[in-house]
Amino acid sequence: MAPKPLTFPGIFSALLAFSFSLLLFCHPIIGGHNYHDALRKSILFFEGQRSGRLPPDQRVKWRRDSALHDGSTAGVDLTGGYYDAGDNVKFGFPMAFTTTLLAWSIIDFGRNMGPELKNTVKAVKWSTDYLLKATEKRGVVYVQVGDAYSDHSCWERPEDMDTLRTVYKIDNAHPGSDVAGETAAALAAASIVFRKRDPAYSRLLLNRAIRVFNFADKHRGAYSSSLHSAVCPFYCDVNGYQDELLWGAAWLHKASRKRVYREYIVKNEVVLRAGDTINEFGWDNKHAGINVLISKVQIN
Repeated sequence: MAPKPLTFPGIFSALLAFSFSLLLFCHPIIGGHNYHDALRKSILFFEGQRSGRLPPDQRVKWRRDSALHDGSTAGVDLTGGYYDAGDNVKFGFPMAFTTTLLAWSIIDFGRNMGPELKNTVKAVKWSTDYLLKATEKRGVVYVQVGDAYSDHSCWERPEDMDTLRTVYKIDNAHPGSDVAGETAAALAAASIVFRKRDPAYSRLLLNRAIRVFNFADKHRGAYSSSLHSAVCPFYCDVNGYQDELLWGAAWLHKASRKRVYREYIVKNEVVLRAGDTINEFGWDNKHAGINVLISKVQIN
């Protein structure tokens, strides 16, 4: 029996930061280190985290189909997506952030990825296909599949799991601007990745991003408050939802090229704390990323 991957909080963020650093190197071998191989293994990690029915070109051969009935208890199809860092829970917040960062890596560094570019594009699409399912119903975003407490108390492969596959959502009465704003950012960033590769899919992603962002902005609130018992202390949004609204608007501005989203940031500069200069970037705090993204948009 193949072992379940090791897990610890924030592994997606750590791995993405490592992958970004690899892309800064132009030569395959520096000081005895093979950065091409390191990048290959970093992207391969995501294939090991896949949930749902696996494709024929799956490279992690010891993985099999799993969680093929996710969402059925809520009458929706929520198969696919990624498990969280070796756990069998699908947390929408860090998954969306991972997608945004993978898409950003392709946008800025795709030309340096060599043969791993196609695998990174596939990694993005595996997530966006799931995020499209999670946002298909208007006024609702499905943000988690699986009960973290029962999952963490039972160490087993996803192919064998018998823990609860509880479905959690945000809606008009139970807002979650943080996770919805990040989901909008992910869909918008991915739409740029597929703009030339698959124009129809790109338009679908961008249109959905706009809809999800409007929902996040209209019904403001933290999902940590609406779903506290389910998401805390695992991915509790300590920093607040304001940065995700700014982050989503920034990516929509870059993806749609519409000034309305830049004006949104200016208009909401005070109330959403756009002036915060926080020396941190991760799934919970987007301020450093916002500053970099906005500065590049202004330059370009």
